[in-house]
Amino acid sequence: MIEQLLERGGTALVVTQLSGPGEIGSKLLIQEDGVTAGSLGNPLLDSIVVEQAARFLSSHEETRMFSVSDFAPDFPSARETSLLFERLQPAPRLVVCGAGHVGASLARLAAFAGYQTTLIDDRAEFVKREKFSEKQIDLVLTDDWSSAVRDAVGNGRGVSVAVVTRGHNEDEQCMQAVVRGNPDYVGLIGSKRRTSIVIERLREAGISDEQLRNIHAPIGLDIGAISPEEVALAILAEIIAVRRGATGASLSAWRRKSS
Repeated sequence: MIEQLLERGGTALVVTQLSGPGEIGSKLLIQEDGVTAGSLGNPLLDSIVVEQAARFLSSHEETRMFSVSDFAPDFPSARETSLLFERLQPAPRLVVCGAGHVGASLARLAAFAGYQTTLIDDRAEFVKREKFSEKQIDLVLTDDWSSAVRDAVGNGRGVSVAVVTRGHNEDEQCMQAVVRGNPDYVGLIGSKRRTSIVIERLREAGISDEQLRNIHAPIGLDIGAISPEEVALAILAEIIAVRRGATGASLSAWRRKSS
């Protein structure tokens, strides 16, 4: 079931009993839609854990050990029973539209950070394999941006997309395909004016306001980036923050507020 889940891009939670009455090592798999497989050996414990699963999956945590007393103090042997929660989800993927200086830098940085990356361009010289030694980077040469993007995004689960092409026309072709694929993250490079023009044209093409609100444009966090490598870092930082459910704010801000 885990294999099938990951193949279709799903997310689930695996809960393993670590201590307490019952069989140590018993497991319960809980999918996002509440469908379960396996058991912790106690129907009441299973039902309590299913309720907690939704809260854990929405938290963006990957793994955590709980005492049952943390969320169900009235359960018999709650203090003695400990459980390991582990998120299951596809490996993160990044689709980069545009293999110019920023796109190439972003693909390399994302591959280094563990993302399986697809780099798309319509210029053969920009996606030559000898320019990219990283095995995690798939290179796609296309004369049809929309088709290439749709194929790369798939069902959108676990996928982030950065549109960093060289012009309005390429941006629009990519964005039309991207927003309909509903990836986890969509970012568009450019000035406020340029990105506003593209977004307005998407609205005119029938893209819903909800989908448009999910577009990060201009793309990236404000770190004062100048060079292509710095811009790539700003983009990847925002992608990671969205994936992890973080704010992207300074970690030292709490100290300044409390002092």
